[in-house]
Amino acid sequence: MTILDLTKWPRILISVDRIAVEPPSFVSRQVTEARRFYLDLNPPAGHSLTVVCGGWESCAADFRVERADFPFLCVEFVAGGAGTLWLAGKDWPLRRGTAFAYGPGWGHRIESDPADPLRKYFLDFSGRAGGDLLRAADLAPGSCRGAGDPEEVERAFEQVLLAGGHTGPQAARIAALQAEILLLTLAESMVAGGGREQSYQTFLKCRACIEERFLEFATAAEVAAACHVHPAYLSRLFSLHGHETPYQMLLRCRMRHAAALLDGGRMIVREVAESMGLDAFHFSRVFKRVHGVSPAEFLKRRG
Repeated sequence: MTILDLTKWPRILISVDRIAVEPPSFVSRQVTEARRFYLDLNPPAGHSLTVVCGGWESCAADFRVERADFPFLCVEFVAGGAGTLWLAGKDWPLRRGTAFAYGPGWGHRIESDPADPLRKYFLDFSGRAGGDLLRAADLAPGSCRGAGDPEEVERAFEQVLLAGGHTGPQAARIAALQAEILLLTLAESMVAGGGREQSYQTFLKCRACIEERFLEFATAAEVAAACHVHPAYLSRLFSLHGHETPYQMLLRCRMRHAAALLDGGRMIVREVAESMGLDAFHFSRVFKRVHGVSPAEFLKRRG
């Protein structure tokens, strides 16, 4: 059992590339390699979002952490290896892409598989906004979920680690902003419950198809045909895992491309509309729906 001893927290906060400095008592020593940073171990009350510390750890084969409580909100993300989590009265298997959260009042136990030790990221933080962002990601303390795009989440954690290494007067603010981006990335990437991991992977493939080939499609039905799914199923995928319909995403991608063409200054509105397969009137309506201004107003503001 790991006992939290606040008197052992260091007064000098530093960023390290290896385990060279005694970490706070709530940070595990059962690791073979670590990259960690410490910012504010005594965050102020009534704040919005304050990053306490964070890092990446390569766990030892006998890694086992058991805590009856924890002073901050924490989200952990498994980058590799395997293990077991006990949280909220349940046992959860840990593998690449698993994210889980805990905080004050949430006892937990994390164990590494000796044959394939865990490699994981963690971020400790506090504040009202932090709790709200966790809930938006469906990762309220006591939750364990799978990320549909582990690489994207891993990149977001790496950006937090870079921000945590800043030493300037704005270091804490930069880290808080990167932490917010991380939590929003988790909200985008978390797989809906109920064994829907496979449908999420299908959604990612369909979304990538639109992002890469939007100029080839004029309707959502054409997208569905290219993705080899039924149009109704494509709509259900976006309703379950996305924040817009497949047609809305298609229009957004096409109109962003149209804005880039207009911004290039080599094509007039009619020519861009024709390249989109639309008449000028319809193109103007769709462009304004996506960007909030008409093509003419866009060009006027561009100057």
